[in-house]
Parts: sequence; C-alpha cells; structure tokens
Amino acid sequence: MSEPWLILADDLTGAADCAIPFAERGIASEVGWEGFPRHAPGRGVRSIDLGTRGLPAHEAAAAHAAAVNGLGGARIYKKIDSTLRGQPAAEIAAVLGALRERTGAAVGILAPAFPSAGRTTVGGRVLVGGRPVEESELWRTDHTYLSSDLVEILSGAGVRSRLVDLGTVRQGRASIERILAPMASGEGGVVVCDALNDDDLSLIARVAPPAEAAAFHCGSAGLARALAAIEPPGQALPRAEPRQEGSLFAVGSQAAVSRAAARALARMPSVMDVPIEPELLMEGEGLFGPIRKRVIDALAAGHDVLVQIHMKPRPNQWQGRMLAEGLARLLGPVSSRAGALMATGGETARALLSAMGVSGIALAAEVEPGFPLGVTLGAVSIPVATKAGAFGDEESLVRCAARFKRVQREGLVP
Repeated sequence: MSEPWLILADDLTGAADCAIPFAERGIASEVGWEGFPRHAPGRGVRSIDLGTRGLPAHEAAAAHAAAVNGLGGARIYKKIDSTLRGQPAAEIAAVLGALRERTGAAVGILAPAFPSAGRTTVGGRVLVGGRPVEESELWRTDHTYLSSDLVEILSGAGVRSRLVDLGTVRQGRASIERILAPMASGEGGVVVCDALNDDDLSLIARVAPPAEAAAFHCGSAGLARALAAIEPPGQALPRAEPRQEGSLFAVGSQAAVSRAAARALARMPSVMDVPIEPELLMEGEGLFGPIRKRVIDALAAGHDVLVQIHMKPRPNQWQGRMLAEGLARLLGPVSSRAGALMATGGETARALLSAMGVSGIALAAEVEPGFPLGVTLGAVSIPVATKAGAFGDEESLVRCAARFKRVQREGLVP
C-alpha cells in the first residue's frame, strides 16, 4: 500500500463501515468528524464524516470539494449510502470537479452494491433484497431522487457517466478499463458498475484507472471491502483496558430493523430498558437528572442499559436531528461510565460521541457486516460500536451485547 486512503462519507456509520475492512487487515484505520485530521500517516486509512446527509445538494457538494482540495497523494474513496439517501450525485460531482481542477482529468469508478447487506445493482439501478429500492421503506421516507437510475441521477448533477452492465463486469477488468479509458480526456466522468455479489465487486476493485487521469472509487461498504482485500496486511490493533461496568446502548434510528433489534435486547433479563419520550428530549432538559442517575447506577452494577427514543409518528428529518442532539445531551455526561458504548444511526452516534469529548474512533473489527467495533479517541477511551439504522436484523443488538462482554473481559478489541 503505497499511499494512504482518505474516505469521505456523509454520516458517521457510513464512514466507519467503509474503514473497518482495512482495520481488519491490520491497517491503522481511524474515523472522525469535524476537526479531525484528514491526512492518514504512512499507509493508514482516515475516514471522515462530513455530516452532509441532511444538507441541501449545494452545501453537501461544497463540503466535499473543500475536503478534496490540498490532499496531496491520498487515494480517495467517496462513500455513498447503499440506498441513495442524502446527496450522492452532487457529492460525486464535487469530488470529480475538485480532482479535475487539480490534475486536468478525473474519472470515478462507482459501484454502490453491498451484497452482504442485501443491496445490489442491476442495469444501473439499486435493489434491496432483490426488489427496486423505490419500493423500500427507506425510499419512501428518505430520498431526493425520482428513481434509482444511477446514470440518470448523475446526469442531473452534470456528471457524464456510462453503465457497465453485469455481463461486462463479469468479462473481467479489461472490459471495464476499455469503457473507462475514453473518459480520461475532456471532462472526465464516472463508470456505473453493476454487481450482484462480492466476486463482482472484487473484479471492479482491481480495475486499473487510466494513468493520465486522477481517479477515485465510489460506493458503499461493499466496494470498500473489495479494495481492502487487495491491500497487503498490517499489524495495527487498538486496545482497550478491561472494564467491569455494563454496556450502554443508544438507539436513535427509527428504521424498523433497529426498533425490532431494540425490542429483542430489551427482553434480555440483564438489560435495563429506558424508553425516552421525544417531548422530553426536545423540551425537558431539567428532567434529565433522575434518568441519568438510573443509567449510572445500573451501569455501575454491571447491568447493560438500553436507551431508546419511544417514537410515535415518524419524525421528519429536522426532528430526527433534534432528537439525536437531545439524546446526546441526556447521555453525554454518563456515557463515560459505561464499559462499552453502542449507537445506532449516524446522527445519534456522532452527536453522542461529540458530547462525550470523543474526536474519533480507532477501528478494530466488525461485530457483523455493517456493524464496526473500535476504541474511542479523545477524552474517553472505551470500546464503541456503531450501526446504520437499516442494517442488521432482530438479534443484532443481542449479538453486540455478547461481543461487548468478551471485549470487556479480555480488554482487547479483537
């Protein structure tokens, strides 16, 4: 690995998801957010949450263009949501434009599939569980595009692109390179690659971009895994001291799978369930004291604690952000008392960790796909896991609790 990687993401869970495959190869990998250094030393990986998931397209684009400028020799991976939430087209256009200004020519290799999480790409369109993403819960509640046609979406942001269909991908890297080569001249562009499985992504990861153009990769954690797999392994491994306290689980995501996982965890006899009404988070900071005491006492006694927002109607995007910030104000002062911390939802994780005085995470391993585990950096050093709201299944948090017990007992994040 001759050059470090810089991963640019629109939320914290995505930033961690894409860096964790490199950490599992023993390559020093850190994820951070505002104010976190953006240059990875040596052959390391630095993954930055730019916090653009909920921003308008022009603001999201500006943040990405600024991040690219002055990066030197780092290789860039632009992380996008596997179901196209946020502003991926505007952000891809910004990265492409910033690279083109630096070098005169730029190309992108886009493959958003994440097969192990049920996300695939066929005909340049995103599928979830084999069905069009437009039919999913996520698309109905959180999207900015009319369809998942990636060529059409990129065109709307002024990006020239060409589809590399599944048959062409499976012909091998040379076939993809022949489509990519002409884009190295003029305005550059992006190839949109189909993928149904990890073998398809492995072929895409091995594509050699044209030598005369700056190139970047773009996708979800699926392509990041394929790129990490071809890097030479290292020996980096973050550590955490053994702790006796219980683990704290903060569930801010409203995705159905996260709610089901929280219910399963709450049924565990060793877990104290603390449902929080949204009105309390928005207006009732004066009532936080008794709740904090309950949480601290339970953690000190070695009990795991689940704190979840007891939602009624689904909040809009602004309300969701405000609730995440309210949950962070509630739990920030007590989170350092936990033996380990787990947060679902990117906004929830970032807000809570910031409230703890944490500036980043040194990544170590995965609890399961899309569920990275590491050690906090900053004022507090404890094991931490994050999970995108729509990833996992009903037993994900139960498995995480078991993994935390092992980590706390052994003191090493394996």
